[in-house]
Amino acid sequence: MSAPNELTAAQRDDLRTVAAMIIPASDEYKVPSADDPAIQADMLATLGRDTAQVTQALDHLARLAGRPLAELDAARRDEVAREFRATGGGPAATLVRVVLQCYYRDDRVLRSLGLEPRAPFPKGHVLEEGDWSLLDPVKARPAKLRRAP
Repeated sequence: MSAPNELTAAQRDDLRTVAAMIIPASDEYKVPSADDPAIQADMLATLGRDTAQVTQALDHLARLAGRPLAELDAARRDEVAREFRATGGGPAATLVRVVLQCYYRDDRVLRSLGLEPRAPFPKGHVLEEGDWSLLDPVKARPAKLRRAP
């Protein structure tokens, strides 16, 4: 049995499988799929507080599939994925978020987007000036918290 913060071998296989379904490789942009070993290692190393939700999502996928998702053919995987999107709820959303956050912090993916693969500080990243009037409805709401002295 695995430790509470670790996935079983079958769950890791299913995570790799579903990650590749969410983000396939692109020859055009020269980027790997989300099942790339480095991206998968990042996912497993940084699951942290999301472990329980991701485990629930992977277990739900396996239940829908009737066996590990990784063992299904592509057509059946697609059927299971459609049902999972409809019934997965919060755990499914967490699983997708984990896949996306780890994928989009991979150096190869950042380079393909024209971004320098580095931490945002100390150099920072330049953001385009936005329309601050979009915040007016929020500012107009009554205060919900008391002001600090």
